[in-house]
Amino acid sequence: MTAALDDAHLGPWTEAEYFALGETQNRFELIDGSLLLSPAPTKPHQEISSLLWMAMRPGARAAGLRTYEAINVRLQTGRIVIPDIVVADTDPLGLVAEASEVRLVTEVVSTNGADDRLIKVQLYAKAGIPWYLLADPVLPDYDSITLRLLRLDGEHYVEHAAAKSGETLEFDDPFPCRIVVSDLLDFD
Repeated sequence: MTAALDDAHLGPWTEAEYFALGETQNRFELIDGSLLLSPAPTKPHQEISSLLWMAMRPGARAAGLRTYEAINVRLQTGRIVIPDIVVADTDPLGLVAEASEVRLVTEVVSTNGADDRLIKVQLYAKAGIPWYLLADPVLPDYDSITLRLLRLDGEHYVEHAAAKSGETLEFDDPFPCRIVVSDLLDFD
């Protein structure tokens, strides 16, 4: 059951209030007491996300990790985000994955690309998530895409590997994976 949003909510949102919303079709994220709502992802965005999930899952499972789409990740108390894909060493039955359990987060850039390229990259780095995969399609036509695998180096991410349409992104850490980038745009 989903709790209704109260237009008269006063003051910052707590984690208890956030979780009381229950499961929703909306992507509500809790950032320092503010409840942020993102529009539903586009069909191409979800297709790319699903194809990435399928490409990463076998290697992640072989490494003893779980791969999830759009789950709650607690970066710190009062800061809960919903990445497009999460690879974690976590209990599959939990309500939230703690940042310390997360090995890799993936964001597929959409119309709010500044969030994925600037804000979330900083939040994930501050939380100590070791790897960040950014899938950056050319909008609005989705005729090409670039994947950037970022590795945490101190308090910031550095580019570890990148591949664009026509290329293959391969990595061994945090688990072995090979992604043919052009396959992500095969919407047939």
